[in-house]
Amino acid sequence: MEVVIVPDAKAGGALIAKAIAALLSRKPDALLGVATGSTPLPIYDALADMVRTGSLDASRARICQLDEYVGLPADHPESYRSTVLRQVVEPLGLTESSFMGPDGTAEDVQGACDAYDRALSEAGGVDLQLLGIGTDGHIGFNEPCSSLASRTRIKTLTEQTRQDNARFFDSIDEVPHHVITQGIGTILEARHLVLLATGAGKAEAVAQTVEGPVSAVVPASALQLHRHATVVVDEAAASRLRLADYFRATYAAKPTWQGL
Repeated sequence: MEVVIVPDAKAGGALIAKAIAALLSRKPDALLGVATGSTPLPIYDALADMVRTGSLDASRARICQLDEYVGLPADHPESYRSTVLRQVVEPLGLTESSFMGPDGTAEDVQGACDAYDRALSEAGGVDLQLLGIGTDGHIGFNEPCSSLASRTRIKTLTEQTRQDNARFFDSIDEVPHHVITQGIGTILEARHLVLLATGAGKAEAVAQTVEGPVSAVVPASALQLHRHATVVVDEAAASRLRLADYFRATYAAKPTWQGL
């Protein structure tokens, strides 16, 4: 696992956007897994700026979803489908045909989960998956004690996660109790995992993910098992890392040709 400490969220977004642009230059039809929430917005803003200025051609990129609320209509403004279309697909000049995600309104929810896992495989697999991290160490909606071998499935949200997400709704009562999420095993199949964490509230989760044991109690710690995982954190989110100085030194000495 590579840990990169950046000054702030904007710098983290710019760094990751540059890595995505490099990927698209090598593989124009790369399948990009995206995350929702406020943390990855600097990445999407930086990518949109590249497209607007002509420094990035994302016209053949494909976008896939990490998770989705169960029961919210697809056109609900807070469904993750709507969010991804609004924040990623449209700003990059793509169309809905370039996007794939699970059906959170399916009558057979588990069938929809299985179908999404198959669709990702049939699409050739995810080339780069963006991830955020919850204050309890969850990735996607794989809450603590999720199986590290789990596949895309339905999960019940913890009250902490519902409270964290209530800011996107009029009240916590509107936040669904269930979601479809790529499982940890599914996530680990992506060729490159990039986790962005910002703010002091994520510092303990980051420390447990990077320096703690691999444990289902901290689902994000499964990134330690991946062959190409990158954790980008701002100074606040890095504040609990015992090896912060080492991570700074190794990144400063990294050959430029290696990229992210």
